[in-house]
Formats: sequence, structure tokens, C-alpha cells
Amino acid sequence: MDKSNKQILTVLFLGVLMAALDIAIVGPALPAIRTAFRIDDRAVAWVFTIYVLFNLIGSPLMAKLSDRYGRRPVYMLDIALFALGSLIVALSPNFAVLLIGRAAQGLGAGGIFPVASAVIGDVFPAEKRGSALGLIGAVFGVAFVVGPIVGGILLLFGWHWLFYVNLPLAGLLLWLSSRTLPATRAPKSQPFDWAGMLILSAMLTGLTFGVSQLDTNDLLKSFFSWQVWPALLIAALLLPLFIRLEQQAADPIITPGLLETRQLRLGSLLAMGAGLGEAALVFLPALAVAAFAVSESNASFLTLAPVLAMAVGSPLAGRLLDKWGSRKVILLGTSVLTVGMFILSFFGSVFWLFIVAGVIVGAGLGSLLGAPLRYIMLAEAAPRDRAAAQSILTISMGIGQMFSGALVGTVSESQGGGVKGYSLAFLLVSFVALALVGLALGLKPQSQEKPVASKLPHKIIDNKIIEIEPIQPSALSR
Repeated sequence: MDKSNKQILTVLFLGVLMAALDIAIVGPALPAIRTAFRIDDRAVAWVFTIYVLFNLIGSPLMAKLSDRYGRRPVYMLDIALFALGSLIVALSPNFAVLLIGRAAQGLGAGGIFPVASAVIGDVFPAEKRGSALGLIGAVFGVAFVVGPIVGGILLLFGWHWLFYVNLPLAGLLLWLSSRTLPATRAPKSQPFDWAGMLILSAMLTGLTFGVSQLDTNDLLKSFFSWQVWPALLIAALLLPLFIRLEQQAADPIITPGLLETRQLRLGSLLAMGAGLGEAALVFLPALAVAAFAVSESNASFLTLAPVLAMAVGSPLAGRLLDKWGSRKVILLGTSVLTVGMFILSFFGSVFWLFIVAGVIVGAGLGSLLGAPLRYIMLAEAAPRDRAAAQSILTISMGIGQMFSGALVGTVSESQGGGVKGYSLAFLLVSFVALALVGLALGLKPQSQEKPVASKLPHKIIDNKIIEIEPIQPSALSR
């Protein structure tokens, strides 16, 4: 890896780390925020919900803007929005303003990972992309190890400092991005697909709001409540309208052709399942409390095993991608995830097997999330749709994560909670993981993977990506 690519990867790594740390350190601040604004638990949940919603909206929006206007300006816009949102949250005089700040944070963070992945596709040769994506994917494991520690220290000075801390890092990233990230050539100008973006935003809003209002204690009753079914119905009705608009748009937010290939459809379904499996880890401490009679704080430390395994597994999976291709790596990851989930479901009450299962699950998720699925999108999507393809993964994972809480929580509650309830819930996730193995079998083997961008060589001159047109035989004869 040459010096310029190392510098680019460092800037991308720090940007993704900043966004990932925010997710990990906000949790410790929630009790202080609840006390400061005198709100109840349902209200404080919107600190997460509104962030998730605008993260999902920001992903396709920022991805499309970067495909149209270049990676560097949009990446810098994402960083600036995240910093502005952090400042608004820290200075918020009331809870409504705090939610506005969280929305700005989510909007900016939504674009950071897809744009970073697209930059890797633009700059790194096909044989090095897996390793680069693996390093970026490892950020989330690092963030969830370091985040609670950083959050605990900053809380000593007040919850506001959990958001102030983003400002100096964002300033450094803006300066480094302006000097390091390459600028892509602006494509031909087309009208922006505002209608498609508005419909997609409304659809994601309905889905997020409806799922967030589900009650795991009585799923069926809550599903038919006025807070849930109208929102989900709106999301369902808007989907065919969105597809029709995208088919007619001159420059659609999400090109319909992106999901016409078997490889990309399988990648999206795998991302949804991976998101569900990842979010299921939230219930590991609850199983530990029920099985080992430990305190909630001590139970949270037991999740370090899968998180560390994810941090190690992601870069390893990236290196294997460059050697084996996506099919073998994803088959390995989904198989390992399935084994880990089955051990949790049958032997989760045995302490040492609980730890072993956590490591196996973390390794499986590390081999699935981050690099492998984004590698598929880089290989299959045309350069002009590279970031938009990454946003599809973000949305798919987000949907899986949203439904995971309702699904696992409901299954557990149906058995009265405790070891029996959580074991049954993890058994259900095991079958989801097994289904992912089946999906992975349908992926292309390495010999058939075609990195689209590598067909047209490029080089970086004055921080600009310049494509090198091949010399035609007819030109040599003149």
C-alpha cells in the first residue's frame, strides 16, 4: 500500500470511528439526559430512534450526492453535519432541540460509512480492497470496546462532554480530508431526484416509527394499535410508488438496476440477516443476568468477548477476501455464526460455553459485517452507483437491526423471560443464521466476481482521480 493510500485510509478510519464511538458512548449518557430534561423512558428512547431514522435517510441521500458531486466534498459535509449536530446536542436548552441535534448527527453519520467504502472502491486496486474494507469494518468492534470507557470518563465532567468531544476530532478530519481525499470528476448534470428522496424518507420514517412502537410484552396487541399499524401500512404502500418513481427518474436515488442482479439481491438479504444477528447481541447481558445471577454492570463486561472477536475477525476477513473471494468468506462467516448461536441457545447457561459461544458469534459477525458484503457491492455496482449501492446495505442492515429487538424480545417474553426465554430467542436467531448460509451458497464463486472499476485503470494526480482510457488499436495505426 503506497503512502497516499495509507493517508486516505487513515482519514476514512477516523471518520468511521468518530461516528461509531457516538453510538457506543451515548448509552451511558441516557440516565443523565433523562434527569436533566425530566423525561420518561419512552421519551428518552427517541435519543436513539431519531438518530437511527436520520441515519437511514442520510445514507442514500449522501451516497447519491457523492456519486454526483464527488466523494471529498460530501465526506466533508457529513463530518461537518455530525459536528454541528454534536454542538446542538451539547448546548440544547430543551429536549426538542436535543432531538434536532441528534437528527443532524444521524444525517451526517449516515453518509460516512457508504462514502468511505466508495472511496476505497475508487482508489484501491481490486486485489487490495478486501484488506482496506476489513480495517474500516474493525472500527465498530474497537468503538464498542473503547466507547463505554470513554463515556464513563467524560460523564465525570457532565453528559455534554460526550458530544463536545466530537468537535476537535471533526475539525481535524475536515482539515485532513481537504488535503488527502481525492476528488472525483463531476458526472453529467441531471435533475436531482427530490421526489424519490422524499418518498424514500417517508417510507423509512413510517417503518422506523412503527417498529419502535412495538411492545415485546404483547406484540400482537401493539401491532394493531394506532401507533403501529398505520405507520407500517404507509411504509408498505409507499414502496411500489418509490419503485415506480425510480424507474422513471433521470438520475434515481437508488438505481433500480442495482437490485436486478442475483448477487446484489443476495447481498441485501444477507445484510438484513446480519443486522438482525448483530442486534441480537444486545440481549446477551440479559441472558447472563438470568443464567449466572450477576449484576447488569458485570453482565455487560461479558459482551467484550464477542466484540473483541468482531474487531479481530473483520480485518482477517478482509485479508481473506483478497485471496478467497466473497462467497467463501461469507459462507465461513455465516457457518461460524450459526454454530455460535446454536451453542448459545442450548448451552448458554454454562458459563464457559457462554464465553466460547460469544467469541464464535463475534468472529462470525466480523466475517460477515463490514468488508465482505461491501466488497460484493463494489464488485457489482458501476462506478457511478458505487456509493448508492453501499447505502442499500446500510438500509438493509438497519431494517434487520430494527426488527431484531421486537423479534427476540417477543420470543423471550412469550416464555416468561429468563434462561428459557432467551435460549428460545437465540434458537430462532440460529435458524436465521442457517438461512444466511443457504443464501451465501447462491453467491458467485471468486472466478466469476468481476470488479467493475478495475476494468478501467486510474491514477491520482493533484488529489484528483483520473481514469486512464485504454489505447485503441485504431489509434496506433494512425
